[in-house]
Amino acid sequence: MKQAGSHTQAVNPVNNAAAADANLQHAALIALDWGTTSLRAYLYDAAGDVLATRASTDGIMNLPRSAEQGGFDAAFEDACGAWLEQAPAVPVIAAGMVGSAQGWVEAPYVDAPANADALVAGIVRVKAACGATLHIVPGVLQRGDLPNVMRGEETQIFGALGQDTSAVDSGKRALIGLPGTHAKWAVVQAGRIERFHTFMTGEVFAALRQHTILGRTMVTPDRPDTGAFLRGVKIARDKGQAGMLATVFSARTLGLTGQLSREQQPDYLSGLLIGHELAGLEAVLTQQQNSLAGQHLRLIGNEALCERYRVALTQFGCTHAELVKHATERGLWRVATQAGLVNPAAQTAHAG
Repeated sequence: MKQAGSHTQAVNPVNNAAAADANLQHAALIALDWGTTSLRAYLYDAAGDVLATRASTDGIMNLPRSAEQGGFDAAFEDACGAWLEQAPAVPVIAAGMVGSAQGWVEAPYVDAPANADALVAGIVRVKAACGATLHIVPGVLQRGDLPNVMRGEETQIFGALGQDTSAVDSGKRALIGLPGTHAKWAVVQAGRIERFHTFMTGEVFAALRQHTILGRTMVTPDRPDTGAFLRGVKIARDKGQAGMLATVFSARTLGLTGQLSREQQPDYLSGLLIGHELAGLEAVLTQQQNSLAGQHLRLIGNEALCERYRVALTQFGCTHAELVKHATERGLWRVATQAGLVNPAAQTAHAG
C-alpha cells in the first residue's frame, strides 16, 4: 500500500491569508473536512504541507441557504473561492457528512474491513457551480445485527495510521479512539479498519445535563475538577455492573447527601459516562481475547477531551495513550495521494 510522502510528518497549518496568496503557486490540493455543523478547508503544497486553512460554521445542516438554492455551492465558494480563482486546476477532495444522504451527493458506505484503497474505490464526484470537481470520500459500514457506521472518522484513522508505517507493515493489531459526541473505537490491523464501536457518550452527557433533573443542581465550575471526574470513572468501573441507568442518578443523590458540590457534579457525571463507555469497551475487548490493560493506543480529537480520556484510561490499566495531532489533514492528504489526485513525482522532486 502506498503511503503519503514523508513530508506529511511535519504538517504545519497556517491561518494566514497573505501567506496563502503568496504560496498559491505551490498549491497542489484543496481538502475539506465537511461535517454537520462546520466546514474546514486545507490548502496543501505538493509535499503534503498545509499552506493555509479556512474554517466556517457552514456544516451541511447550517448552509448559507438551502441545498436546493445552491447552499453547498455557496459554502464551498465562501471557503475556497479565493484559492480556486488563483489556482483553478487544483484538485479537491472532501470527507465527512458532505457525503451522507443529507450531503451534497451521497457517497455510499464501503464495508468493513476497509483499507485506504477501498475508500479510494468508493469516491463519488460532484461538479460545483464554479467548475471544480469535488472527490467525496465514502464512510465505512460494519454490517451485522447491530450495524455501525462512520463518516469522517475513517479519514482521520488513516491519517493516524500513515504516521506509523511499522505497525501497518507488521500487521500488528491496534486500537484507535476518537472521543466526541459519538465516540468511536476502531480496531485496526494491517492497514485496515477491521471493526469499530460507537458510544453516544458526548450526546448523552449533553442531554442529561440540559434536559433532565440531573442538571437542575449542577453549576459549571471555573476549572475542571479531576477528583470528581475520577470518582465518576471509578464508580462506573467498580459499581457499574447494573449499567449506566442504575448509576447515573447518583449524580443527583451524591449532591443531595452533601458528598458532591454543585460545581463537582458536571465532572462527576462526565467521569461516570466515560467510565461506562470504557467499561463497555473493555467487555467487548475481553470477548475478543483482548484488554485495555497494557494497550498502547492512539487518541484523535479535541486535546482537552482526549486528555480527559487518557486520565480515565489509566483507571483501566491503560497507561500508554498517545494523542495524534493533525490526523484529519494527514488522512485527507493520504487518500488524495492514493487516489492519484496529487502527483507523487512532485513530492519526490520537492524532497530532493
